[in-house]
Amino acid sequence: MEKKVNILFQPWKKLKRLQDEKLSFFIRRYLYPFSPYYRKLLDKHKIKPSQIKRVADLGPIPFTTKKDLINLQKSRNPEERLSILLKPSEELIKKYLPKKEALKFLLSSILKGKQHLKENLEKEFRPIFLTATAGTTSQPIPFLYASYDMDNLKIYGKRIIDVMGMKKDERTLNVFPFAPHLAFWQTVFAGLASNVFMISTGGGRTVGTKGNIRTIVKVKPKFLIGTPSYVYHILKTAKERNLKLEFLNRIVLGAARLPQGFKRKMADLLGSMGAKDVNVIGTYGFTESRCAWVECPTDIGVSSGYHTYPDREVFEVIDSETGQVLPEGQDGELVYTGIDARGTALLRYRTGDLVKGGIVYSPCPHCGRTVPRVSSDIVRASNVKSIQLTKIKGTVVNLNNIEYCLDNDPEIDDWQIEISKKDDDPFEIDQLSLYVCLLKEAKEDTFKERINQQMLSQQEVTFNKVVFLNNKELETRIEIEEAVKAKKIVDRRVKN
Repeated sequence: MEKKVNILFQPWKKLKRLQDEKLSFFIRRYLYPFSPYYRKLLDKHKIKPSQIKRVADLGPIPFTTKKDLINLQKSRNPEERLSILLKPSEELIKKYLPKKEALKFLLSSILKGKQHLKENLEKEFRPIFLTATAGTTSQPIPFLYASYDMDNLKIYGKRIIDVMGMKKDERTLNVFPFAPHLAFWQTVFAGLASNVFMISTGGGRTVGTKGNIRTIVKVKPKFLIGTPSYVYHILKTAKERNLKLEFLNRIVLGAARLPQGFKRKMADLLGSMGAKDVNVIGTYGFTESRCAWVECPTDIGVSSGYHTYPDREVFEVIDSETGQVLPEGQDGELVYTGIDARGTALLRYRTGDLVKGGIVYSPCPHCGRTVPRVSSDIVRASNVKSIQLTKIKGTVVNLNNIEYCLDNDPEIDDWQIEISKKDDDPFEIDQLSLYVCLLKEAKEDTFKERINQQMLSQQEVTFNKVVFLNNKELETRIEIEEAVKAKKIVDRRVKN
């Protein structure tokens, strides 16, 4: 488990040496010998594991993409579908492991028997747990954990609790939806590893919003953890009931980009229910990494960036078009490599997440931790869509930026964007519709004119229609109680 020395505060030069050593060791000792997928990939490109001595040596290795993982899942060959897993055997140990490492295993087999070796390998490598992608843009992809990975999940969780500044005598409510998804389980294991009191209700699909509010009133947690839309929904409902929540002043949100305007809206809402010194903290994670990262507490208008774990992973930022690795602080696409994995192991995985401000390596000015920090301004490339606004040509629309503007707008309570075909005719042009609930002080006519002017100047598109709904109507549209993640952007066009 975690060493007593807090590795997140070690000098970056020391952490960098450790990262290089662990990367090299992991590829030689685990990835190449035991991963059929990556052994085949490295052999195909004539890359020897011994060539990878540091992060800077990763360049020649081809990227792994979500499409690659989907293609593996589509294979009719079970061995190929599982080829991304680390699957050791005595034969592979003899054939591919460095001699010194192979000798350790073989001596154990000689002295204690082959059954002992088999049991040890199963204990370390046998998959026992699964999380999966949500499948919002493609079919869900499973990611498997061995017992070793479960221990790592606790280590990551303990670090998250530490970075957030949560103390053992402070209570927490986890309202991430109960599902085989990373966010829920990372939060659960964070509480278990840190020995803090945490109730995990499973969100709206299990106990419902009424049940979650009853739990908040009874338990009086300081921390509330969940998705932005659902946590906001809980707090709005509590406000409608004139509840006082002065004990709740730490909101931790994941699974979405967090504009300052939305953080401020959340803090003001809690402030109106008696809370003081509110912090709204963002988290970042993706199923493929099997872990998450967190901001440290700051003022609402400031983000520390996500504090990473250089002894467990490598992050690169690349130019999405050329694949070139970019320098510190530059915008680009995040690429992830796990260097302490069992189960599903990924090398140079293109996340599809575009980060503005890239990665910085200077100590955090807010908490002093020395680990690399990923900028919190992250958007999903899958939300950049081609929309045919005329019959002549398509227009590339970055829905991430539209989403950011709507979440940041001080007059908007909640919203949904719908992409459809005019008159439901597959040969007609596309239409962009906004369904919106405004805060009480906003006026519909002036809002509609203003939001379209803003969209035209910033995104070069306008909404074909703006439909005003009340809270209940919009909550039904986005399925706030039923969906694992609120349906804020819906593409109703027929897929070819």
